[in-house]
Amino acid sequence: MPELPEVEVVRRGLAEHILGAEFQHTDVLHPRAVRGQDGGAAAIAAGLSGARVADVRRRGKYLWLELAERGNLLVHLGMSGQMLLGEPGQVVSPHVRIRSRLVTALGETLELTFVDQRTFGRWELTGADPVPHIALDPMDPAFDPVETARSVRRRRSEIKRVLLDQTVVSGIGNIYADEALWAAGVHPRKRASAMRQQDVLRVLDAARQVMERALDAGGTSFDDLYVNVNGASGYFSRSLNAYGRAGEPCHRCGTAMVREQWMNRSSHFCPVCQTMR
Repeated sequence: MPELPEVEVVRRGLAEHILGAEFQHTDVLHPRAVRGQDGGAAAIAAGLSGARVADVRRRGKYLWLELAERGNLLVHLGMSGQMLLGEPGQVVSPHVRIRSRLVTALGETLELTFVDQRTFGRWELTGADPVPHIALDPMDPAFDPVETARSVRRRRSEIKRVLLDQTVVSGIGNIYADEALWAAGVHPRKRASAMRQQDVLRVLDAARQVMERALDAGGTSFDDLYVNVNGASGYFSRSLNAYGRAGEPCHRCGTAMVREQWMNRSSHFCPVCQTMR
């Protein structure tokens, strides 16, 4: 699933090309792509017709287009959602779910295509705050690491589980949780409430740093399901220290990295230098 860096790459690409653009026509080709929308496909098509893109915003893994005097178009990429820009008809895929025709501020006609192989993503027209339940993420200028660390320490769950709770801190998924905990030297099963404030702050800072580096590399891609608006993959997978490295030597101490089944996912960590202390 795309995490904060991958969604931010998409946000920046959209902002570069469609700020000020006006929606002309939208075709919804699969009902699951608009599930949760009152009125379904017809409401999306009518609500977007003539709407102008005033801003492209993100909180955590959630992306939305701010529409001038029309509210917001919330976009959740799910497991495999792609927002691709190009000339009309340029994107050809059996997994196209939505096509929107836009005219930019310079008069150029573009097509915004939502491709989603696994159909977990969706579009939805919403009100003023499309994701009120989602906490700020470590890259948000308003993020308060001290208060967030206090919130983390009030949880009795394992630290990795808390990092994945988007109501506590957003944007961190399985990949960057593993990377942040490795960088901070903290075992993923350590109980959050047993951690010192300074240790939680170290984990949060590590999460911010690793996501900034991933963003610089265009995000993390293991297959062709995550791409930017031009269809290009990210390259941060080449720089991972923990995720996906089971059996390989730890870059810090040389011990073989471990992979454990965890919450229908996997955790990757060093059994020696990531401690429960």
